[in-house]
Amino acid sequence: MTEDFAATGQLLGTVVAVQANFYRVHLDEEDGEMREMREQDPSLLPHPPHPPLLLCTRRTRLKKIGQQVMVGDRVVVEEPDWAGGRGAIADVLPRQSELDRPAIANVNQILLVFAVADPPLEPYQLSRFLIKAESTGLDVLLCLNKSDLISPQEQQQVSDRLLGWGYDPIFISVKDGINTDQAARYLSNKITVIAGPSGVGKSSLINTLIESAKLRVGEVSGKLARGRHTTRHIELFELPNGGMLADTPGFNQPDMDCIPEELIHYFPEARKRLAVASCRFSDCLHRDEPECAVRGDWERYEHYLEFLDDAIARQTQLHQQADPESTMKLKSKGKGQSQYEPKLESKKYRRISRKTQLQDLQELYRDEE
Repeated sequence: MTEDFAATGQLLGTVVAVQANFYRVHLDEEDGEMREMREQDPSLLPHPPHPPLLLCTRRTRLKKIGQQVMVGDRVVVEEPDWAGGRGAIADVLPRQSELDRPAIANVNQILLVFAVADPPLEPYQLSRFLIKAESTGLDVLLCLNKSDLISPQEQQQVSDRLLGWGYDPIFISVKDGINTDQAARYLSNKITVIAGPSGVGKSSLINTLIESAKLRVGEVSGKLARGRHTTRHIELFELPNGGMLADTPGFNQPDMDCIPEELIHYFPEARKRLAVASCRFSDCLHRDEPECAVRGDWERYEHYLEFLDDAIARQTQLHQQADPESTMKLKSKGKGQSQYEPKLESKKYRRISRKTQLQDLQELYRDEE
């Protein structure tokens, strides 16, 4: 479809940032074939050589039909004002993928960055980020920064442990330039979301890979051994060797918003067990069910049980919100109209009946007599 739009001479680009009701669009570069078409028939491709970025608004038609424009969207731009660097988004091409948190489209993979020291590597926190990344269905790359702060023996221990989880991490050091070129090769010609807790060196890594990024870098808090939040919004940065990298606002604990029955499939070591055996029950939650193929002696099983409790609690909360009768009551307003109102706590706000009030008064009179 992109080729069809390009053949008509329409401007195509990728949304790299959203600011209020404005969208920064990185326009596609003109390839050799298009330049040749322009030379042969200038009327076919009327627009002149253009700047790489335009600040665009969204057409009212898109707003009326509820078409959201996200970072990463492939869009068609009309009425470019080359002198003012402005334009209008006329259409959004179909998305290949879409993430809600962070809100970004057409992502190919997730680069999860953690530090092996300063702040120290926390297995539970790492596991939580990995599960969140696996739930997107995208490829997951694990990159461990600050490898210069640990010995080769410690690095091997961490590597062996994560291999047992099903991951082959890349050990890098942004400070000393160790293996950053290896990480860059995995990002070529793809849209990658970089994620991880604050203070692990995400912004520093982006500044190393993309000199023009110039992101703010914060130091790790001495008291809490945690990073200070520096990223404020989602933005796509163009990589020198093709592809784009999206920095996302840091967060400490991703929500466990997956379906409880699907959670086990986000653990590679559990998927390996299920590939050669199956549980007795199709809806097995792998806790205390008989003849379970997953339950057993593997390191992250305790993590799974904790995440499962979180997922069940979240699902229960969502069901209560989706069912208005669980916390709301339908009250008639007359003239055939009705509406839901919050239910009061049982007996807490119940009005005392007149019969009970009369009985209480009679008892009071008897006591006084």
